[in-house]
Amino acid sequence: MSGANRIAGKGRLTPARTARFTFDNKTYHALEGDTVASALLANGVHLLGRSFKYHRPRGILSAGPEEPNALLDISRDTARRQPNVRASVQEVFDGMVASSQNRWPSLAFDIGSVNNLLSPFFAAGFYYKTFMWPKSAWKSLYEPFIRRAAGLGVAPTEEDPDHYASRYAHCDVLVVGAGISGLSAALAAAEAGAKVILCDEQAEAGGALRFDISVKVDGTDGYDWAQATVAKLQAMPNVQVLTRTTAFGYYNHNFIGLAERVTDHIARPSKDLPRERLWQVRAKRVILATGAIERHMVFPNNDRPGIILASAARTYLNHYGVAVGAKVGVYTAHDSAYEAAFDLKKSGVSIAAIIDCRPRPGEAVVTQARALGIEVLSGYSVINTSGNLRISSMTVARNGSSSSRKIAVDALLVSAGWTPSVHLFSQSRGKLKFEADKQRFLPGTYVQDCLSVGACNGTDGLQAAIEESLAAGELMARATGAAGDGKIGLNAETAFEWTGGMIGAAEGAGPETSAKAFVDFQHDVCAKDIRLAVREGMHSIEHIKRFTTNGMASDQGKLSNMHGLAIAAEMLGRDIPQVGLTTFRAPYTPVTYGTLISHSRGDHFDPARKTAIHPWEEAHGAIFEDVGNWKRAWFYPRAGETMHHAVNRECKTVRDIAGVFDASTLGKIEVVGPDAAEFLNLIYTNAWDTLKPGRCRYGIMLREDGFVYDDGVVGRLAEDRFHVTTTTGGAPRVLNHMEDYLQTEFPHLKVWLTSTTEQWAVIAVQGPKAREIVEPLVEGIDLSNEAFPHMSVAEGKICGVPTRLFRVSFTGEVGYEINVPADYGQAVWEAVWARAEPLGACAYGTETMHILRAEKGYIIVGQDTDGTVTPDDAGLSWAVSKKKTDFVGIRGLKRPDLVKDGRKQLVGLITKDPKVVLEEGAQIVADPNEPKPMTMLGHVTSAYWSENLGRSIAFALVAGGRERMGKTLYVPMPDKTISVEVADMVFFDKEGGRING
Repeated sequence: MSGANRIAGKGRLTPARTARFTFDNKTYHALEGDTVASALLANGVHLLGRSFKYHRPRGILSAGPEEPNALLDISRDTARRQPNVRASVQEVFDGMVASSQNRWPSLAFDIGSVNNLLSPFFAAGFYYKTFMWPKSAWKSLYEPFIRRAAGLGVAPTEEDPDHYASRYAHCDVLVVGAGISGLSAALAAAEAGAKVILCDEQAEAGGALRFDISVKVDGTDGYDWAQATVAKLQAMPNVQVLTRTTAFGYYNHNFIGLAERVTDHIARPSKDLPRERLWQVRAKRVILATGAIERHMVFPNNDRPGIILASAARTYLNHYGVAVGAKVGVYTAHDSAYEAAFDLKKSGVSIAAIIDCRPRPGEAVVTQARALGIEVLSGYSVINTSGNLRISSMTVARNGSSSSRKIAVDALLVSAGWTPSVHLFSQSRGKLKFEADKQRFLPGTYVQDCLSVGACNGTDGLQAAIEESLAAGELMARATGAAGDGKIGLNAETAFEWTGGMIGAAEGAGPETSAKAFVDFQHDVCAKDIRLAVREGMHSIEHIKRFTTNGMASDQGKLSNMHGLAIAAEMLGRDIPQVGLTTFRAPYTPVTYGTLISHSRGDHFDPARKTAIHPWEEAHGAIFEDVGNWKRAWFYPRAGETMHHAVNRECKTVRDIAGVFDASTLGKIEVVGPDAAEFLNLIYTNAWDTLKPGRCRYGIMLREDGFVYDDGVVGRLAEDRFHVTTTTGGAPRVLNHMEDYLQTEFPHLKVWLTSTTEQWAVIAVQGPKAREIVEPLVEGIDLSNEAFPHMSVAEGKICGVPTRLFRVSFTGEVGYEINVPADYGQAVWEAVWARAEPLGACAYGTETMHILRAEKGYIIVGQDTDGTVTPDDAGLSWAVSKKKTDFVGIRGLKRPDLVKDGRKQLVGLITKDPKVVLEEGAQIVADPNEPKPMTMLGHVTSAYWSENLGRSIAFALVAGGRERMGKTLYVPMPDKTISVEVADMVFFDKEGGRING
């Protein structure tokens, strides 16, 4: 019922558990645990798709994630649909709808196959030389056509109703790959007492043991041993096993990205379960047991449906119980393919012949083949195949001979040997080495704390791989401090030791032929295309890759890279290492956008951040503005007040009495460690080692180019602890900036950085009566001017909860910033408000804050600076240490352009008509009558009405601004020209006495 090609007694699936699915609108039956590929093969379906460029018929080539041909559209309903799913990976679930891609009107009859006849016009790199003339045709003809033709699947149009999850995890040892090597390493590490995470992309552990039924471990069937070992690991409290989980990216500091397919195999998943889960794992040590990938043979017409990798045929037979054909041929350069023939023969499948291009194959496998009555043609090659929608015959010839023989087959197994899977090792920035005698790249120089074991490390013998893995598991566990005394010994045996392998084009696909011998199936790249690229002058493998697109498909050249490299090397007459190797990039296999973004979509894509005091502000009528992601109280209008009236009232009240302001959104970073002061010395322009505990200092942070990056007040709480504040919008990038320099430039410093922005609620109380409001609420801190002067910080209690109390001001008035744990933020605010309101104080918002700071000449980085402003340009040269020999940006400040005369400098502006408020961003000129284009001297950065001064005020960046003090400049506007006078930036309380009141 689940397919005519099921072989009774073979495979590990349960016949009683079935599922129904459709492929191209036809219903099929499968067994629970089938992949789409195994289920379709069981039902005799080999044609699954069409190639990208030539639209040639394509079938299943592999049984794993390297599959380049069988990419399908998989859906549950119209909203739950995903294109380009690998049939060899996707498990069948009841009700699944699968559709082929890249064909019209049907898979069997595809109009696009005319491209195959026109292939001489579509040679490699043709797109670099066409679509150029006539120029006018590009927009109307060429571009629309190319966009329609691009891509393999059709992107979903409906919103994805599924949800996705994300988790962070830490472990001592992460083992990637649950084959025999990975299981051995994980078991050894776990028995040694390490915290272990083991992940594998397949639905069950075992790796090659899924197909290699000849393996015995301690006398037990290899696959059964693998399942028992997984069960043992899962029962251990220090181990987490993740199946259906692909390690797709290896990043700095042993940070690994894992993509777990949680419900893609379930017919009716619970709504509580995510579809996929992103694991972000930080491991002290990593063991890569990623195995090896079998290569196909490169020969003419090697892409017909029914041509399949030998290991894949073995997997479909021994794990899924499916025969890939009734009369099967084998074409190989490696002993491993013989075992596929043996397994099929013993299962009742006719083996037409084994074609081995080597003159002397492995003696043991040849002897066994002959004992089973299988014809072996050594020193022969397959020089062609025939068949339309499925292979029907192969043409073979002795190497170097012109005579040939046609053999009827309905499937052809191919193997050119095995390529170690070094993708993750390369992503870790490790350097590969080339093993010339076996023509393969292996892990060479390690950059991170990882080890490769087993086949991915070039360890060929089974027992040798186990012993290497056991040793690696124990070694890595001990390196993390694990002290368990568990010791493991395993003994394994297999029927044959494999030999052989080749890379490059086989007989019949050499330089003398123009046959279609495919290297990259998904992008239709043939051996002749690689050679054409070399003839066109491409001598670097990276250039050849881009000219031909070899290895640039969704499979990233897992099957094609080594073949393409060998063909190019042969054409260039160089050794393979001299030609180079393409870059392996994350992700290892495609990862859905849903997995990567998790909850960050819809309302959560750009979530609004609210302070702990937000509910009170909302209840008291605050109007909010967006500052980055934060909702900040803009102003508090009373009944009948406009914004202008409300802000004027707030400004006057703060200066005359006091105001209470929610400053919780300020960025806050805890800098801790014995080298904290030295680190801040390097990050900021001014000195921090001279700052005493209990005191604060204003600091300027520069980029490497010498331009102002951020600013803020830093308080020293202890010799090894600083409380750093940043601008609201700058908090994330400042932390990133600090962390980047700490990890890359100053890794010797013992410093730890922690974002505490959301941990502290901050209540700013500013104005002449600020002390009177705050003092009764504070415990353990003397707020007198003598004990707690301006720019002081102390830890104590307020309203019974812990506080970090700063005496700082962004208004020029007596000011306190009360930092309390965010959970107590609103309660403390209400207590402060209960003191402030009877005194006539007000709550004020960001607009008033902006005006008050401008009255005092305080700048806002990002508003009064534009990324090209130095500290001197901003009038802050006093904040740059003259004694320090190094800090970030010190060399940038010395560049000639940054010290030349005439640079734009930040100055104050007052309009000749005091009632006119300038427009921010307006341009400034010296002569309003100058013919256009006028010479622009600068622009207005901040402009406000000051109720306290009874006039407008502004800041501007003006060329040579300080030299123009007292001079008249002009601001041309569409309806008039405004006269302004260049003035000092401090407009209110120029002597600065109020701040110390």
